[in-house]
Amino acid sequence: MEFQAPTAQFGTAVVLPAVKIKYVLYARKSTEQDEKQALSIDSQIKEMLAVAEREGLEIIDIRRESHSAKESGQRPVFKELLEDIRRGRFNGILTWNPDRLSRNAGDLGSVVDLMDQKALIEIRTYGQHFHNSPNEKFLLMILCSQAKLENDNKSINVKRGLKTRVEMGLWPAPAPTGYTKEKRMDRKCETLVDPLRAPVIKQMFEKVAYEKQSGRKIYNWLKFELNSHTRGNKP
Repeated sequence: MEFQAPTAQFGTAVVLPAVKIKYVLYARKSTEQDEKQALSIDSQIKEMLAVAEREGLEIIDIRRESHSAKESGQRPVFKELLEDIRRGRFNGILTWNPDRLSRNAGDLGSVVDLMDQKALIEIRTYGQHFHNSPNEKFLLMILCSQAKLENDNKSINVKRGLKTRVEMGLWPAPAPTGYTKEKRMDRKCETLVDPLRAPVIKQMFEKVAYEKQSGRKIYNWLKFELNSHTRGNKP
């Protein structure tokens, strides 16, 4: 006699207990320089805390990181976050946008693997949420791949612009000390001699060439005798 598994009868459905989602809020900005994107992390956290309060989400921890996501495996806070998910401390991620998590294929693969293993139940952003379903994971991969495409195109465009400047005879980077960039729009990027600092740079070379002065003597001359500073007001 063949065994048959019991089935629900009389319209009764078996309801599995819902898994409680414990979120980690992850906020990231792309640069380690404090003055750039200064409000980015704080604004991300503020907005996502408001989402959590409105929807009754439990946030276990908040992780902040100032690091580019262009290359795989280079973000220590993000790596620790993934490890905590593997250990079961969190099973949900709350973040402003999918591109905060990944702009490269390696980190994206790690996130999707955790979803496949059911260690990561949900990723929730400001306007979307992603679960371990084929369509939602596919959409997540598209959005993160789009962010990678933007990064790759940005790199190509910057290199093309720098190459074009060089071909036009223009200095492609900030002017070195002793020179300055033309501020007029019709002569933008042209490099001119800095009337304030160029004479000092000329004297430096003359002291080395004719007086055989060392770098230390030049340094002391600039710092203590001239009190000379760069355009960024650094000695």
